[in-house]
Amino acid sequence: MSENSSSETPLDQKLARDGSENLRVLENIDVQMTVEVGRSEITIRDLLRLSEGSVLELDRLAGDPLDILINGTMIAKGEVVMVGERFGIRFGEIIEPEKRVEVL
Repeated sequence: MSENSSSETPLDQKLARDGSENLRVLENIDVQMTVEVGRSEITIRDLLRLSEGSVLELDRLAGDPLDILINGTMIAKGEVVMVGERFGIRFGEIIEPEKRVEVL
């Protein structure tokens, strides 16, 4: 009788391998990532009055983390960073998958 150092059965190993292969199929699907700085509600009248240089107050304080959304679902909070001469996002708090599903 050979000893197996892993507590996984061959069936467990096959299911894990099949799950990994299923995930590989999804790896090349494009998703839309949005970083939300804040929100504001305004009337159409006020919207029509906006012009170059107008300032619209948002519902966030300076320094508050930004919402990171994938296809409209919040997955994390983050902050803006500079990457060379471009903006980037540093991921902070990642929303647990169970909590993401609750909002769907």
